[in-house]
Amino acid sequence: MFTVTQEKSTTKRSRVVIIGGGFGGLSLAKKLKNAPVDVLLLDKHNYHTFQPLLYQVAIGAIAADSIAFPIRRIFTKYNNFSFSMAYVQKINPESNTLDTNIGTIHYDYLVIATGSDTNFFNNKEIEHFAMPMKNIPEALNLRSLVVQNLETALVTADMREKFALMTFVVVGGGPTGVELAGALAEMRHLILMQDYHGLSKFDMRVYLVEGKDRLLAAMSSQASIKAKEFLQNADVTIFNSAHVQTYDGFYLTIDNGKTIKTRNVLWAAGVKGEMPEGLPAETVNKTNRIYTDTINRVKGYENIFAIGDVAIMITDEYPNGHPGQAPAAIQQGEQLAKNLIRLVNGEATVPFKYKDKGSLATIGRNQAVADLGKLHFQGFFAWLLWGVVHLISLAGFSNKGIVFLTWAINYFNKNSDNRLVVRYFNVQTRKAEYESK
Repeated sequence: MFTVTQEKSTTKRSRVVIIGGGFGGLSLAKKLKNAPVDVLLLDKHNYHTFQPLLYQVAIGAIAADSIAFPIRRIFTKYNNFSFSMAYVQKINPESNTLDTNIGTIHYDYLVIATGSDTNFFNNKEIEHFAMPMKNIPEALNLRSLVVQNLETALVTADMREKFALMTFVVVGGGPTGVELAGALAEMRHLILMQDYHGLSKFDMRVYLVEGKDRLLAAMSSQASIKAKEFLQNADVTIFNSAHVQTYDGFYLTIDNGKTIKTRNVLWAAGVKGEMPEGLPAETVNKTNRIYTDTINRVKGYENIFAIGDVAIMITDEYPNGHPGQAPAAIQQGEQLAKNLIRLVNGEATVPFKYKDKGSLATIGRNQAVADLGKLHFQGFFAWLLWGVVHLISLAGFSNKGIVFLTWAINYFNKNSDNRLVVRYFNVQTRKAEYESK
């Protein structure tokens, strides 16, 4: 093993440094088990987050701990692996080093797997007032805001304020936006009047704003049409081909002429690559994704690679890069591991080829859409498949059991026990504050 902050590895083997413990980074590290390299994984958190279920944390359906798993636990039996909780400040390609908050780290091969962050398209006002949901702290902030606003709506005498507190606007009609809108609609119909006596489901409104002409644009037309039908049947108001112009914390304006009074804007409208400083501007596109060749090597470098959401590999089949989804990141990580071993052994590399295994999105109770190759179906069986796939993909047997049990209880009770305000969200400072006694 090796010391993290030393300039050079004490072994004669090459050191592979991976920045990011998401799906891509983990799959790469796993495939390098017993490889003739030393692997160092860096992440600012000491846990892996199962991002597809973040929205369920945000609306209080499941507990935050159930979608997080300690990175060290995953690699307990890996003799060539080490992990450090660190924030990478800068990449220094000329010296093969990283500047981090725990010191300088040397690499022989560097893999950037830092994922993506919320894209507010340079609108600072929206960035300040809207609620993103890319990690567990942000999902907990959103949960606190939703519950706090419902509690405040119970006691306020100002009807304009009550209207705004009970109006929810989801921006973005991709899988995250559709799932959020569906979950809020389910809360409106099944939970609101049961738990919040004095509030009426007729006072709660859910809007979904999407810039494209259809929802779930990356999926089939059948999936898009059915998802819209499911949401409209749940009384979600949908605006297609519409874009948010401004949001000041109370008034949201859309370019279709609509103005909505709301205290709850949930932003799922776009992503951008999240990466440290150090690479030249010409290596990234306008959404901060890093250009790579067909083996995920950053263009212009021999020993720096990028995988997952932060990478963009342009091919004839994927002119805009591969989808920003877990399967693409996992497959890139697995293939890169094989190519790194080939590079260490002086062998020829093999280009990455993405295998699309299909797409799933859930809209609510017993309702989901599925695209599996040429097979497209919707409804209960799609919802059941969605649940099975997500359970299998969760890290850790305990997390699988907890989520399954929670889902089962919620399904039969038509309610949840996880709508807790464990940290108050201050709408003025837009920060979470823990209450101290």
